[in-house]
Amino acid sequence: MVQRCWVGSSSNHATKLPSRVIGTDMDHPLSQCSSIKKHARLQERRGSNVSLTLDVSSLGNVEPILSVSTPREITLHFLRTSSHVLSKEKLQERARNLKELEEEYSKIPPNYVNPEELDIPGRASKDRYKSILPNPQSRVCLSRADSQEGSSYINANYIRGYAGQEKAFIATQGPMLNTVTDFWQMVWQERASIIVMITKLKEGKEKCVLYWPDQEGTYGQFRILVQDTRDYVEYTVRDLTIQLKGEDRHVKHFLYSSWPDHQTPESPKPLLRLTAEVEEKRQEAVGKGPVVVHCSAGIGRTGCFIATSIGCQELKTKGQVDIMGIVCKLRLDRGGMIQTSEQYQFLHHTLSLYSSQLPEQADP
Repeated sequence: MVQRCWVGSSSNHATKLPSRVIGTDMDHPLSQCSSIKKHARLQERRGSNVSLTLDVSSLGNVEPILSVSTPREITLHFLRTSSHVLSKEKLQERARNLKELEEEYSKIPPNYVNPEELDIPGRASKDRYKSILPNPQSRVCLSRADSQEGSSYINANYIRGYAGQEKAFIATQGPMLNTVTDFWQMVWQERASIIVMITKLKEGKEKCVLYWPDQEGTYGQFRILVQDTRDYVEYTVRDLTIQLKGEDRHVKHFLYSSWPDHQTPESPKPLLRLTAEVEEKRQEAVGKGPVVVHCSAGIGRTGCFIATSIGCQELKTKGQVDIMGIVCKLRLDRGGMIQTSEQYQFLHHTLSLYSSQLPEQADP
């Protein structure tokens, strides 16, 4: 006798998983149990919408083969299928219910990466935080001819944008002293014309090194020139020129430094203004490379900015938004995106404010 069971969740009901489930989107191992003794029981994880118990005590000496989905498969199924679409009216209501948002957030698997999955010589010296690593299937690889160990490695991931647009963003950590040249190599390689930095250089301790000059400077084979600097109330915009072997490229650098680490701003208005200006400059850019976004670890504030950008496009286009679905897709590309429940709540609050400013005809 063969008994098969799928332990999972529906797309509309979240299954609470362990706080840390590791792996990548490329591996799909299956667990085979060749023997089940008397009174063996398989209990689905607490918090699910279904309580499933398998009792084979009545099977005598029959040894069934049980195919059970692994925690990894459950994680991927959740992140790929979970959804909670909100109309503008429902979004306003949802944004006020902080308790429900906290519960919903706690059910989303973080999808962090096991260091063993990144067997890259010299990698560890290029990670700002040893537990925040790029998901292998979407990580950025530097195409360099260096013989140095780990020369192709950078702690960065391609992130899909609105409607699944490939490589709309790159989420990365704040550059370190020994990765500044790698950072500029990535910007050049990907033909990025916009960099969004959402951190101070120091917040008690170093969060990011200064990777651009006051006026001009050389970083590896790249020469960086600051052409103009404009200070606004909430953020600073720099016009940079990158030079390599006689070729010049122009990059807009946005520095939004008033957002504290692991916390949320007092108001979402500056974030919405920043998001709008970045989108405007992206539309104007000659090259359509990814928008490079970083904070310190490249998952919390970085995730909030990218999710806000995608959510605004969704609301503007459809008049509704699937914030839970957005966060799940972000975590498929880079583990841990949106780092705290407070940031998840702030994301709802920000998009709620944006939706209230849209004209009525934006409704589907």
